[in-house]
Amino acid sequence: MIRAAVQTDPIDLAQELAAIEVPGAGGIATFAGLVRADDGVSALELEHYPGATDAALLALAERAAQRWSLLAVTVIHRVGVMYPGERIVFVGVAATHRAPALEACAFLIDRLKTDAPFWKRESRGADSRWVEPRGSDDDAAARWQEPG
Repeated sequence: MIRAAVQTDPIDLAQELAAIEVPGAGGIATFAGLVRADDGVSALELEHYPGATDAALLALAERAAQRWSLLAVTVIHRVGVMYPGERIVFVGVAATHRAPALEACAFLIDRLKTDAPFWKRESRGADSRWVEPRGSDDDAAARWQEPG
């Protein structure tokens, strides 16, 4: 089972975890990202290009499923306006053993930051600004380059 979604609704962790607890799984790894209040951020707005973003998330999920022989993969990213403490992203994978589950989960969240077309705007009170991509995100994604 591979599922990728972009949504405005809150992410239900219990529901998403239950969906990847599939027969044969010996390891499940998840990551849930939250909106941070770094430097006084009061709101975060994410925009996306609907067709391209959905396709990018699905392609990443399929790459991970194939590379690590996963039994289930879910990638969900929210868009719209969110506030500190709200869930913004969920990645969950199931594999026959823990090592591939952990590696695939790390791969997905690292690659998601660079491969999916999202635009972020942070608000601090009445001021807002678009967020530029970070070099540290590129570095994290680069460690997952496939050989040759």
